[in-house]
Amino acid sequence: MDLIFFDLDGTLLNASSEISPFTRETLGLLRDKDIAYTVATGRSLLSAKKIVEGHFFELPHIYNNGVTIWDPAKQALSFDNLLEHSEIEDVVNAALTHGITPFVNTIENHQHFIYHSQVRHPIEKELIEKYFSRTDAKLLPLEALPKNSDVTNISMIGDNKKVASIWNEINEHPHLIAYSGPAHEGRNNSWMDVHHRLANKGSAVNNLKVDLGASNVICFGDGENDLSMFELADECYAPDNAKPQVKSKANAVIGHNHDDGIAHFLRERFSL
Repeated sequence: MDLIFFDLDGTLLNASSEISPFTRETLGLLRDKDIAYTVATGRSLLSAKKIVEGHFFELPHIYNNGVTIWDPAKQALSFDNLLEHSEIEDVVNAALTHGITPFVNTIENHQHFIYHSQVRHPIEKELIEKYFSRTDAKLLPLEALPKNSDVTNISMIGDNKKVASIWNEINEHPHLIAYSGPAHEGRNNSWMDVHHRLANKGSAVNNLKVDLGASNVICFGDGENDLSMFELADECYAPDNAKPQVKSKANAVIGHNHDDGIAHFLRERFSL
């Protein structure tokens, strides 16, 4: 049994952060041939929900780099390596010290809650007005965060230098890991996402491999957070836009994500 795992941003998604019509059609062809596939993304279930809806993703999905697993067939959520209270405090304090607003993401009874401090910068307000307000999430003040909340991750966005400083600080923490990249909202800004260091795509992929009885795991990804699943995959492929260290670990480098590189490869690989 082949089992395919797709990273989303920079991999399966195009320049508009969408699944293109050509890629959608390709996923349908995989489904018609009974080739199993799902997503393994750093995105939260909240941010990926509208992207994957209607695109035949029927197997369990991996979100938050392995922290959250959503099983659409059972309508069930499960978690692994959630952030503890002291770790949340460390991230929040680091963000506030550098003048950046932390957005603490939780899920309670299938409802998403985002707790945040006072918004300070236009790019943070834009994040709330153009993104968070259009989702099913409920936004609440940071001081209302219950100590026993299931916190999956903490995200933030802001000035490149400030985010880089926080990134350096967080990645020295023994129990935390941070991923960062350029923000779509402007070249002077970066996004960052923080979760527990033990959480990774690789462990979640391996669990699904065992649960589903897969014999051949195929992974597609472009960033550092994909390396853990590359390490255990039988086949791993990086799009042309992937980071150099990811390309170096891949079995092959294929087409750019802006050009439906994954879909073109799949059609050739599986004679779709």
